[in-house]
Amino acid sequence: MALETPTIPVVGGGPAGPPPTTSEQDVTAGVHAAARRAKVASRVLARSTRATKDAALHAMADALVARADEVVAANSVDVDRERARGMSEGLLDRLTLTPERLGGIAEALREVAGLPDPVGEVVRGSTLPNGLRVRQTRVPLGVVGVIYEARPNVTVDVVGLGLKSGNAVVLRGGSAAAASNTAIVAVLQDALEQQGLPREAVGSIDEFGRPGGVALMRARGLVDVVVPRGGADLIATVVRESTVPVIETGVGNCHLYVDAGADVAQAVAILLNGKTQRVGVCNALETLLVHADAAEAFLPAALAALTDAGVRLHADEAASAHAPAGADVVPATTQDWETEYLSLDLAVKVVADLDEALEHIRTYTSGHTEVICTPSLAAAHRFSTELDSAAIMVNASSRFTDGGQLGLGAELGISTQKLHARGPMGLAELTTTTWIVQGDGHVRP
Repeated sequence: MALETPTIPVVGGGPAGPPPTTSEQDVTAGVHAAARRAKVASRVLARSTRATKDAALHAMADALVARADEVVAANSVDVDRERARGMSEGLLDRLTLTPERLGGIAEALREVAGLPDPVGEVVRGSTLPNGLRVRQTRVPLGVVGVIYEARPNVTVDVVGLGLKSGNAVVLRGGSAAAASNTAIVAVLQDALEQQGLPREAVGSIDEFGRPGGVALMRARGLVDVVVPRGGADLIATVVRESTVPVIETGVGNCHLYVDAGADVAQAVAILLNGKTQRVGVCNALETLLVHADAAEAFLPAALAALTDAGVRLHADEAASAHAPAGADVVPATTQDWETEYLSLDLAVKVVADLDEALEHIRTYTSGHTEVICTPSLAAAHRFSTELDSAAIMVNASSRFTDGGQLGLGAELGISTQKLHARGPMGLAELTTTTWIVQGDGHVRP
Protein backbone atom coordinates (compact mmCIF):
# COMPACT_ATOMS: atom_id res chain seq x y z
CA MET A 1 0.00 0.00 0.00
CA ALA A 2 2.36 2.70 -1.24
CA LEU A 3 1.83 6.30 -0.23
CA GLU A 4 1.11 8.25 -3.37
CA THR A 5 3.20 11.17 -2.22
CA PRO A 6 4.14 12.63 -5.63
CA THR A 7 0.54 13.77 -6.05
CA ILE A 8 0.56 15.65 -2.73
CA PRO A 9 2.42 18.98 -2.74
CA VAL A 10 4.83 19.97 -0.03
CA VAL A 11 3.04 21.96 2.65
CA GLY A 12 3.68 25.64 2.10
CA GLY A 13 3.82 25.60 -1.68
CA GLY A 14 6.93 26.95 -3.37
CA PRO A 15 8.90 25.17 -6.08
CA ALA A 16 7.56 21.75 -5.10
CA GLY A 17 4.00 22.63 -6.03
CA PRO A 18 1.05 24.96 -5.51
CA PRO A 19 -0.19 26.03 -2.06
CA PRO A 20 -2.07 23.26 -0.22
CA THR A 21 -5.83 23.12 -0.24
CA THR A 22 -7.79 23.81 2.92
CA SER A 23 -8.25 20.09 3.54
CA GLU A 24 -4.51 19.53 3.22
CA GLN A 25 -3.95 22.37 5.64
CA ASP A 26 -6.36 20.71 8.07
CA VAL A 27 -4.53 17.40 7.75
CA THR A 28 -1.18 19.04 8.34
CA ALA A 29 -2.54 20.96 11.31
CA GLY A 30 -4.02 17.80 12.79
CA VAL A 31 -0.82 15.79 12.39
CA HIS A 32 1.31 18.62 13.75
CA ALA A 33 -0.99 18.94 16.76
CA ALA A 34 -0.60 15.21 17.48
CA ALA A 35 3.17 15.53 17.12
CA ARG A 36 3.27 18.51 19.48
CA ARG A 37 1.29 16.59 22.08
CA ALA A 38 3.67 13.70 21.68
CA LYS A 39 6.65 16.04 22.06
CA VAL A 40 5.32 17.29 25.40
CA ALA A 41 4.60 13.73 26.52
CA SER A 42 8.10 12.62 25.50
CA ARG A 43 9.59 15.01 28.05
CA VAL A 44 7.64 13.26 30.79
CA LEU A 45 8.81 9.85 29.58
CA ALA A 46 12.42 11.01 29.32
CA ARG A 47 12.55 11.74 33.03
CA SER A 48 10.45 8.76 34.14
CA THR A 49 12.14 6.09 36.22
CA ARG A 50 12.50 2.51 35.12
CA ALA A 51 10.03 1.47 37.83
CA THR A 52 7.40 3.84 36.44
CA LYS A 53 7.87 2.68 32.87
CA ASP A 54 7.91 -1.00 33.78
CA ALA A 55 4.72 -0.65 35.81
CA ALA A 56 3.06 0.96 32.79
CA LEU A 57 4.24 -1.87 30.52
CA HIS A 58 2.73 -4.46 32.85
CA ALA A 59 -0.49 -2.43 33.05
CA MET A 60 -0.71 -2.32 29.25
CA ALA A 61 -0.14 -6.07 29.04
CA ASP A 62 -2.85 -6.73 31.62
CA ALA A 63 -5.25 -4.40 29.81
CA LEU A 64 -4.74 -6.16 26.47
CA VAL A 65 -5.59 -9.50 28.04
CA ALA A 66 -8.54 -8.11 29.99
CA ARG A 67 -9.98 -6.39 26.94
CA ALA A 68 -9.07 -9.10 24.42
CA ASP A 69 -12.68 -9.64 23.35
CA GLU A 70 -12.98 -5.97 22.48
CA VAL A 71 -9.79 -5.99 20.42
CA VAL A 72 -10.55 -9.27 18.66
CA ALA A 73 -14.04 -8.05 17.75
CA ALA A 74 -12.55 -4.93 16.17
CA ASN A 75 -9.95 -7.04 14.40
CA SER A 76 -12.62 -9.31 12.91
CA VAL A 77 -14.09 -6.26 11.17
CA ASP A 78 -10.75 -5.63 9.47
CA VAL A 79 -10.16 -9.29 8.60
CA ASP A 80 -13.61 -9.81 7.11
CA ARG A 81 -13.34 -6.64 5.06
CA GLU A 82 -9.89 -7.43 3.70
CA ARG A 83 -10.75 -11.05 2.95
CA ALA A 84 -13.69 -9.83 0.89
CA ARG A 85 -11.32 -7.48 -0.93
CA GLY A 86 -9.06 -10.39 -1.86
CA MET A 87 -6.14 -9.91 0.52
CA SER A 88 -3.70 -12.83 0.28
CA GLU A 89 -3.68 -15.50 2.98
CA GLY A 90 -0.18 -14.50 4.04
CA LEU A 91 -1.20 -10.91 4.64
CA LEU A 92 -4.45 -11.98 6.29
CA ASP A 93 -2.36 -14.03 8.70
CA ARG A 94 -0.35 -10.92 9.56
CA LEU A 95 -3.55 -8.98 10.12
CA THR A 96 -5.38 -11.53 12.27
CA LEU A 97 -5.49 -11.30 16.06
CA THR A 98 -6.78 -14.03 18.36
CA PRO A 99 -6.95 -14.14 22.15
CA GLU A 100 -3.90 -16.44 22.03
CA ARG A 101 -1.94 -14.02 19.85
CA LEU A 102 -2.94 -11.12 22.07
CA GLY A 103 -1.67 -13.12 25.03
CA GLY A 104 1.65 -13.54 23.25
CA ILE A 105 1.77 -9.84 22.42
CA ALA A 106 1.04 -8.99 26.06
CA GLU A 107 3.79 -11.35 27.18
CA ALA A 108 6.22 -9.53 24.87
CA LEU A 109 5.40 -6.30 26.75
CA ARG A 110 6.21 -8.03 30.03
CA GLU A 111 9.48 -9.25 28.55
CA VAL A 112 10.35 -5.69 27.56
CA ALA A 113 9.64 -4.61 31.14
CA GLY A 114 12.20 -7.16 32.30
CA LEU A 115 14.94 -5.81 30.04
CA PRO A 116 17.54 -3.29 31.23
CA ASP A 117 16.59 0.34 30.74
CA PRO A 118 18.88 1.81 28.08
CA VAL A 119 18.25 5.42 29.14
CA GLY A 120 21.12 6.74 31.20
CA GLU A 121 23.53 3.99 30.18
CA VAL A 122 27.08 5.34 29.91
CA VAL A 123 28.44 4.23 26.55
CA ARG A 124 31.92 5.49 27.37
CA GLY A 125 33.50 7.91 29.75
CA SER A 126 36.80 9.16 31.10
CA THR A 127 38.50 11.88 33.05
CA LEU A 128 40.71 14.02 30.84
CA PRO A 129 44.20 15.15 31.86
CA ASN A 130 42.80 18.62 32.56
CA GLY A 131 40.30 17.21 35.06
CA LEU A 132 37.17 17.39 32.90
CA ARG A 133 34.89 14.39 33.50
CA VAL A 134 33.37 13.25 30.19
CA ARG A 135 30.69 10.65 29.56
CA GLN A 136 28.59 9.72 26.56
CA THR A 137 25.13 8.72 27.76
CA ARG A 138 22.10 7.14 26.10
CA VAL A 139 19.02 9.37 25.86
CA PRO A 140 15.66 8.88 24.09
CA LEU A 141 15.23 9.93 20.47
CA GLY A 142 12.13 11.92 21.48
CA VAL A 143 9.15 11.44 19.12
CA VAL A 144 9.21 8.41 16.84
CA GLY A 145 6.79 8.28 13.90
CA VAL A 146 6.02 4.83 12.54
CA ILE A 147 4.26 4.20 9.22
CA TYR A 148 3.24 0.58 8.73
CA GLU A 149 0.74 -1.67 7.03
CA ALA A 150 -1.68 -4.42 8.05
CA ARG A 151 0.06 -5.62 11.23
CA PRO A 152 -1.76 -4.57 14.39
CA ASN A 153 0.79 -6.37 16.58
CA VAL A 154 3.27 -3.71 15.45
CA THR A 155 1.15 -1.13 17.26
CA VAL A 156 1.84 -2.82 20.58
CA ASP A 157 5.49 -3.54 19.83
CA VAL A 158 6.16 0.09 18.92
CA VAL A 159 4.40 1.47 21.96
CA GLY A 160 6.14 -0.94 24.33
CA LEU A 161 9.62 -0.30 22.99
CA GLY A 162 8.95 3.42 22.75
CA LEU A 163 7.81 3.63 26.36
CA LYS A 164 10.73 1.61 27.75
CA SER A 165 13.24 3.73 25.83
CA GLY A 166 11.55 6.98 26.90
CA ASN A 167 10.06 7.88 23.51
CA ALA A 168 6.59 9.03 22.54
CA VAL A 169 5.21 7.51 19.35
CA VAL A 170 2.93 8.72 16.57
CA LEU A 171 1.41 5.91 14.55
CA ARG A 172 0.07 5.66 11.02
CA GLY A 173 -1.11 2.07 10.81
CA GLY A 174 -2.89 1.84 7.48
CA SER A 175 -6.54 1.41 6.55
CA ALA A 176 -6.47 -2.41 6.48
CA ALA A 177 -6.03 -2.55 10.26
CA ALA A 178 -7.90 0.63 11.12
CA ALA A 179 -10.47 -0.87 13.52
CA SER A 180 -7.86 -3.06 15.20
CA ASN A 181 -5.43 -0.22 15.74
CA THR A 182 -8.13 2.12 17.04
CA ALA A 183 -9.11 -0.43 19.67
CA ILE A 184 -5.51 -1.22 20.63
CA VAL A 185 -4.48 2.42 20.93
CA ALA A 186 -7.46 3.12 23.20
CA VAL A 187 -6.53 0.21 25.46
CA LEU A 188 -2.89 1.30 25.70
CA GLN A 189 -3.72 4.97 26.26
CA ASP A 190 -6.12 4.09 29.06
CA ALA A 191 -3.48 1.93 30.74
CA LEU A 192 -0.88 4.71 30.50
CA GLU A 193 -3.27 7.24 32.00
CA GLN A 194 -4.13 4.91 34.87
CA GLN A 195 -0.42 4.72 35.68
CA GLY A 196 -0.09 8.50 35.79
CA LEU A 197 1.63 8.86 32.43
CA PRO A 198 0.32 11.03 29.58
CA ARG A 199 -1.95 9.19 27.15
CA GLU A 200 -0.56 11.51 24.45
CA ALA A 201 2.64 9.45 24.57
CA VAL A 202 0.75 7.18 22.16
CA GLY A 203 -0.76 9.03 19.23
CA SER A 204 -2.53 7.81 16.11
CA ILE A 205 -3.05 9.78 12.92
CA ASP A 206 -4.98 7.07 11.08
CA GLU A 207 -7.98 9.40 10.79
CA PHE A 208 -5.99 11.54 8.34
CA GLY A 209 -5.32 8.68 5.90
CA ARG A 210 -2.44 8.69 3.45
CA PRO A 211 -2.12 12.50 3.45
CA GLY A 212 -1.59 12.21 7.21
CA GLY A 213 1.32 9.87 6.58
CA VAL A 214 2.85 12.42 4.23
CA ALA A 215 2.39 15.19 6.80
CA LEU A 216 4.10 12.99 9.39
CA MET A 217 7.05 12.42 7.07
CA ARG A 218 7.42 16.18 6.66
CA ALA A 219 6.96 17.21 10.29
CA ARG A 220 10.64 17.97 10.72
CA GLY A 221 11.29 19.58 14.08
CA LEU A 222 8.22 17.98 15.63
CA VAL A 223 9.05 14.36 14.84
CA ASP A 224 12.61 13.18 15.47
CA VAL A 225 12.68 10.05 13.32
CA VAL A 226 10.32 8.09 11.06
CA VAL A 227 10.42 4.31 10.69
CA PRO A 228 8.54 2.64 7.80
CA ARG A 229 7.43 -0.99 8.16
CA GLY A 230 5.82 -2.69 5.22
CA GLY A 231 6.30 -3.53 1.57
CA ALA A 232 8.97 -2.28 -0.76
CA ASP A 233 6.80 0.50 -2.21
CA LEU A 234 5.93 1.90 1.20
CA ILE A 235 9.53 1.86 2.40
CA ALA A 236 10.86 3.42 -0.81
CA THR A 237 8.25 6.16 -0.66
CA VAL A 238 9.07 7.11 2.92
CA VAL A 239 12.82 7.09 2.25
CA ARG A 240 12.35 9.22 -0.87
CA GLU A 241 9.80 11.71 0.39
CA SER A 242 10.53 12.22 4.08
CA THR A 243 12.21 15.37 5.37
CA VAL A 244 12.31 13.78 8.83
CA PRO A 245 15.30 11.43 9.33
CA VAL A 246 14.37 7.84 8.43
CA ILE A 247 15.52 4.53 9.86
CA GLU A 248 14.99 2.26 6.88
CA THR A 249 13.56 -1.19 7.42
CA GLY A 250 13.75 -3.66 4.58
CA VAL A 251 11.75 -6.27 2.75
CA GLY A 252 12.86 -9.83 3.25
CA ASN A 253 14.12 -11.57 0.14
CA CYS A 254 15.86 -14.14 2.35
CA HIS A 255 18.03 -16.97 1.01
CA LEU A 256 18.95 -20.45 2.21
CA TYR A 257 22.10 -22.00 0.74
CA VAL A 258 22.58 -25.75 1.28
CA ASP A 259 26.27 -26.58 0.96
CA ALA A 260 27.91 -29.81 -0.09
CA GLY A 261 27.88 -32.29 2.76
CA ALA A 262 25.08 -30.59 4.67
CA ASP A 263 23.03 -32.76 7.02
CA VAL A 264 19.94 -33.49 4.91
CA ALA A 265 17.45 -33.88 7.76
CA GLN A 266 18.71 -30.76 9.49
CA ALA A 267 18.65 -28.70 6.30
CA VAL A 268 15.12 -29.86 5.41
CA ALA A 269 13.90 -28.88 8.89
CA ILE A 270 15.52 -25.44 8.59
CA LEU A 271 14.03 -25.00 5.11
CA LEU A 272 10.50 -25.92 6.19
CA ASN A 273 10.65 -23.75 9.29
CA GLY A 274 11.93 -20.78 7.31
CA LYS A 275 9.42 -21.13 4.47
CA THR A 276 6.23 -22.50 5.98
CA GLN A 277 5.97 -21.62 9.68
CA ARG A 278 4.61 -18.15 8.82
CA VAL A 279 4.72 -17.17 5.18
CA GLY A 280 3.69 -13.53 5.59
CA VAL A 281 6.68 -12.34 7.62
CA CYS A 282 9.83 -10.60 6.44
CA ASN A 283 12.18 -13.31 7.78
CA ALA A 284 10.51 -16.10 5.80
CA LEU A 285 12.65 -17.79 3.16
CA GLU A 286 12.01 -16.87 -0.46
CA THR A 287 14.91 -18.53 -2.33
CA LEU A 288 16.63 -21.90 -1.93
CA LEU A 289 20.10 -22.39 -3.43
CA VAL A 290 21.63 -25.89 -3.46
CA HIS A 291 25.22 -26.87 -4.17
CA ALA A 292 25.34 -29.21 -7.19
CA ASP A 293 27.13 -31.86 -5.11
CA ALA A 294 24.28 -31.79 -2.56
CA ALA A 295 21.40 -31.84 -5.05
CA GLU A 296 21.09 -35.62 -5.40
CA ALA A 297 20.97 -36.22 -1.64
CA PHE A 298 19.03 -33.14 -0.56
CA LEU A 299 16.57 -32.02 -3.22
CA PRO A 300 14.30 -35.11 -3.47
CA ALA A 301 13.58 -35.00 0.27
CA ALA A 302 13.37 -31.20 0.37
CA LEU A 303 11.07 -30.78 -2.61
CA ALA A 304 8.82 -33.61 -1.44
CA ALA A 305 8.49 -31.97 1.98
CA LEU A 306 7.75 -28.60 0.38
CA THR A 307 5.16 -30.17 -1.90
CA ASP A 308 3.48 -31.83 1.07
CA ALA A 309 3.35 -28.40 2.73
CA GLY A 310 1.59 -26.91 -0.32
CA VAL A 311 4.53 -24.86 -1.60
CA ARG A 312 4.66 -23.88 -5.26
CA LEU A 313 8.18 -24.27 -6.65
CA HIS A 314 9.65 -21.72 -9.03
CA ALA A 315 12.61 -23.88 -10.02
CA ASP A 316 15.39 -23.91 -12.54
CA GLU A 317 15.80 -26.94 -14.80
CA ALA A 318 18.35 -28.71 -12.59
CA ALA A 319 16.18 -28.39 -9.49
CA SER A 320 12.96 -29.32 -11.31
CA ALA A 321 14.46 -32.70 -12.20
CA HIS A 322 14.27 -33.67 -8.52
CA ALA A 323 10.64 -32.61 -7.94
CA PRO A 324 8.24 -35.39 -6.94
CA ALA A 325 5.25 -36.42 -9.03
CA GLY A 326 2.37 -34.04 -8.51
CA ALA A 327 4.55 -31.15 -7.39
CA ASP A 328 3.43 -27.65 -8.37
CA VAL A 329 6.47 -26.55 -10.38
CA VAL A 330 6.89 -23.59 -12.73
CA PRO A 331 10.07 -22.49 -14.52
CA ALA A 332 12.01 -19.89 -12.56
CA THR A 333 12.59 -16.47 -14.09
CA THR A 334 14.75 -13.52 -13.12
CA GLN A 335 11.70 -11.99 -11.47
CA ASP A 336 11.49 -14.98 -9.13
CA TRP A 337 14.99 -14.35 -7.84
CA GLU A 338 13.96 -10.77 -7.02
CA THR A 339 10.61 -11.53 -5.37
CA GLU A 340 9.52 -11.45 -1.73
CA TYR A 341 6.55 -13.79 -2.15
CA LEU A 342 4.98 -13.64 1.33
CA SER A 343 3.11 -16.78 0.25
CA LEU A 344 3.62 -20.51 -0.20
CA ASP A 345 5.97 -19.95 -3.13
CA LEU A 346 9.71 -20.60 -3.24
CA ALA A 347 12.37 -19.97 -5.86
CA VAL A 348 14.81 -22.90 -6.18
CA LYS A 349 18.16 -23.04 -7.98
CA VAL A 350 21.07 -25.45 -8.19
CA VAL A 351 24.43 -23.65 -8.09
CA ALA A 352 27.87 -24.95 -8.99
CA ASP A 353 29.49 -24.03 -5.69
CA LEU A 354 29.66 -21.55 -2.82
CA ASP A 355 31.07 -18.85 -5.10
CA GLU A 356 28.02 -18.97 -7.36
CA ALA A 357 25.72 -18.96 -4.34
CA LEU A 358 27.44 -15.88 -2.92
CA GLU A 359 27.23 -14.07 -6.25
CA HIS A 360 23.54 -14.90 -6.63
CA ILE A 361 22.74 -13.62 -3.16
CA ARG A 362 24.76 -10.42 -3.67
CA THR A 363 22.81 -9.79 -6.87
CA TYR A 364 19.30 -10.34 -5.53
CA THR A 365 19.34 -9.92 -1.76
CA SER A 366 17.35 -7.25 0.03
CA GLY A 367 19.98 -7.27 2.78
CA HIS A 368 17.74 -8.87 5.40
CA THR A 369 18.73 -12.45 6.34
CA GLU A 370 20.81 -15.14 4.66
CA VAL A 371 21.15 -18.75 5.85
CA ILE A 372 23.77 -21.41 5.21
CA CYS A 373 23.52 -25.10 6.07
CA THR A 374 27.02 -26.55 6.06
CA PRO A 375 29.37 -28.77 8.06
CA SER A 376 32.32 -26.67 6.89
CA LEU A 377 33.71 -23.99 9.21
CA ALA A 378 35.53 -22.46 6.26
CA ALA A 379 32.34 -22.21 4.19
CA ALA A 380 30.44 -20.77 7.14
CA HIS A 381 33.18 -18.18 7.66
CA ARG A 382 33.16 -17.13 4.00
CA PHE A 383 29.36 -16.93 3.96
CA SER A 384 29.34 -14.81 7.13
CA THR A 385 32.09 -12.41 6.08
CA GLU A 386 31.56 -12.06 2.33
CA LEU A 387 27.85 -11.27 2.43
CA ASP A 388 26.52 -7.90 3.50
CA SER A 389 23.15 -8.47 5.13
CA ALA A 390 21.72 -7.45 8.47
CA ALA A 391 21.66 -11.05 9.75
CA ILE A 392 23.52 -14.24 8.84
CA MET A 393 22.35 -17.62 10.12
CA VAL A 394 24.66 -20.65 10.18
CA ASN A 395 22.74 -23.93 10.50
CA ALA A 396 19.75 -22.07 11.96
CA SER A 397 16.41 -20.86 10.60
CA SER A 398 15.90 -17.42 9.12
CA ARG A 399 12.95 -17.08 11.51
CA PHE A 400 15.39 -16.21 14.31
CA THR A 401 15.91 -12.72 12.86
CA ASP A 402 13.51 -11.32 15.39
CA GLY A 403 13.99 -9.08 18.39
CA GLY A 404 12.21 -11.42 20.75
CA GLN A 405 14.10 -14.48 19.54
CA LEU A 406 17.46 -12.72 19.86
CA GLY A 407 16.81 -11.52 23.40
CA LEU A 408 15.94 -7.90 22.58
CA GLY A 409 12.27 -8.17 23.53
CA ALA A 410 9.76 -6.96 20.96
CA GLU A 411 11.26 -5.14 18.00
CA LEU A 412 10.39 -2.00 16.10
CA GLY A 413 11.46 -3.59 12.83
CA ILE A 414 14.44 -5.12 11.01
CA SER A 415 16.71 -2.37 9.80
CA THR A 416 18.62 -3.12 6.60
CA GLN A 417 20.48 0.17 6.50
CA LYS A 418 23.97 0.71 7.91
CA LEU A 419 23.62 3.91 9.92
CA HIS A 420 22.77 3.89 13.64
CA ALA A 421 20.64 0.73 13.69
CA ARG A 422 20.95 -2.54 11.79
CA GLY A 423 19.06 -5.79 12.19
CA PRO A 424 16.32 -6.15 14.84
CA MET A 425 15.68 -2.73 16.36
CA GLY A 426 15.37 -3.12 20.10
CA LEU A 427 15.67 -0.64 22.94
CA ALA A 428 19.22 0.56 22.33
CA GLU A 429 18.37 1.36 18.71
CA LEU A 430 15.63 3.72 19.92
CA THR A 431 18.11 5.89 21.75
CA THR A 432 20.74 8.37 20.74
CA THR A 433 23.50 9.76 22.94
CA THR A 434 24.40 13.02 24.55
CA TRP A 435 27.79 14.14 25.88
CA ILE A 436 27.85 15.25 29.50
CA VAL A 437 30.97 17.17 30.47
CA GLN A 438 31.55 18.15 34.09
CA GLY A 439 34.17 20.66 35.05
CA ASP A 440 35.13 22.99 37.87
CA GLY A 441 35.32 26.37 36.21
CA HIS A 442 37.25 24.98 33.24
CA VAL A 443 37.83 27.29 30.27
CA ARG A 444 39.53 26.38 27.04
CA PRO A 445 43.02 27.82 26.73
